[in-house]
Amino acid sequence: MTAITVRPGRLRDAAEEIERSTGLRVQIIGGTLVMSPTPRGKHAGTVRRLRVQLDPALPADLGAYEVSSVYMPGDDEDYVTPDLVVLPVDWEEDDEWLTDPHEVALAVEVISTSERVSLITAKTSWYAVAGVPVLLAVDPRKGEWTLHTHPRDGEYQGVLHGKYGEPVPLPSPLPAELDTSGLPLYAPRA
Repeated sequence: MTAITVRPGRLRDAAEEIERSTGLRVQIIGGTLVMSPTPRGKHAGTVRRLRVQLDPALPADLGAYEVSSVYMPGDDEDYVTPDLVVLPVDWEEDDEWLTDPHEVALAVEVISTSERVSLITAKTSWYAVAGVPVLLAVDPRKGEWTLHTHPRDGEYQGVLHGKYGEPVPLPSPLPAELDTSGLPLYAPRA
């Protein structure tokens, strides 16, 4: 994962050009372009397994989506693209590519093999500042997950940690819990 800084007012243009020319996934987090390659198989498998659990258990007016970006209120330049996001199903009829963070019922970030603690912290803070009510960070490097809830004043007030095999308890209207026992682990780094 790589981060670079570009002049304010040109970030969105730079992000779109990088995505178009390289195929990298680009986000703008706190004014910094953050680029990552296409996820590895286990990363994508984690996302798929969580989506497969969520989809049939969600209320009819919510759906789980990949490749959907969320903007920062009050800042046209900042946005993130969670690995998985639960939104109202009318998102499927929207011509926009950015959604309002207050429409997000759940954002899921699967930690990449090379993701640094500073970027994980920055992303978590971004979601809290934006007001995303529930953030689930899943870490296949360690077989751990962290559930963040109740954002206030730029921080999540509720933080719950768990290990693979322990269910993730989710608030309503989400399903009661997510099973983590079948989530894949990354191979140890050599």
